Amino acid sequence: MSDNRRRYCAIKNAFSQLYPHAKGNKARHLTTLIAMICGIVGSQQTQLPAIASKVPGKAKPQSRITRYERFLNNKAITIQEYYLPYVEAMLASLPQGPLVLVIDGSQVGRNSMALVVSVLYEKRALPLCWLVVNSKKGHLPESLHCELIQKAQQLLGSDREVILLGDGEFDGTQLLETVKSGGWEYVCRTAKNVCLYEGDKSFGFDDLQVREGDYVEIAEVEFTAARYGPLTVIGVWESGYLAPIYLVTNMELGEEALACYRRRYGIETFFSDLKSRGFHIANSHLSDPERLSRLLIASCLGYIWMVCLGVRVKQKGKIPVIHRSNRCDLSLFQIGLLWLEHCLNEDLFIWVGFKFPRIRLLAEVHGT
Repeated sequence: MSDNRRRYCAIKNAFSQLYPHAKGNKARHLTTLIAMICGIVGSQQTQLPAIASKVPGKAKPQSRITRYERFLNNKAITIQEYYLPYVEAMLASLPQGPLVLVIDGSQVGRNSMALVVSVLYEKRALPLCWLVVNSKKGHLPESLHCELIQKAQQLLGSDREVILLGDGEFDGTQLLETVKSGGWEYVCRTAKNVCLYEGDKSFGFDDLQVREGDYVEIAEVEFTAARYGPLTVIGVWESGYLAPIYLVTNMELGEEALACYRRRYGIETFFSDLKSRGFHIANSHLSDPERLSRLLIASCLGYIWMVCLGVRVKQKGKIPVIHRSNRCDLSLFQIGLLWLEHCLNEDLFIWVGFKFPRIRLLAEVHGT
């Protein structure tokens, strides 16, 4: 059996367990989605000809490409129907405690941007939901930020404590209020020149005179000329950095908020995995936002599969099989890709799933 067929069959078997009774159009759409995940992971590309080249079957490559084009054009293919069920399974497998989310945007396709909310796990950002719009590089309207956050709030409900992280694009007062009204906490970077108020007195971050090694926190502050708040502002200049950063938060403890914000940088690795170091979605040649959004369904499922696989490989101590034993500088995504290649080369079982393994306690390991 070819590598392409083994990879395809492994994905198909996993989906059959998730959707054992799928019939009609739903079954046909799932078959196409399975083929696209197989081709994206196999080729590490998102151009349709590249995807088609890594999918088994008797159909000619052009026939496969036409099939994928129909999938991308089909308005019945929605994130709610074909992506969120797997995200819900992933979320249920995460450890108990607050969910730390990140909102960020990046260019995908041709003259388009994806605005994504992701959950952080093991220094990786796992996409929950997104919006794709026609836009070149730059900041997107605050109304889109709020729309996406509301989608994420509907997905997560009110059962878990949630902390949202964002860079300087995401400090708008309308967005902060949307986050807060949903019962979430936030930590967002803001500009140095923003106007702040403490009672009747206005001031700026310059007045804090933050120097290297300093940490300054002021609670009960009103933010911007709109005097939104009260909230807490933080100015911190950590050793080794060229300048201080400034944060706004509604968390009670400023230092806890800073510790959370340090995790924000994981989102860059998500986009790099989908782009330059992974599936190269920026080179998909697509420009229509709806088609790109459907392409992201298959790409993000492939990404989550590889990260979950990487976690399992790491937990079982198998990294030395595919990488040097004295140090590992690979991401979980890259570990997953390498292990999949190893399984194909050595004719080993290929695990496919979208859940993280339960952390084994030391007592369980020793059987006590």
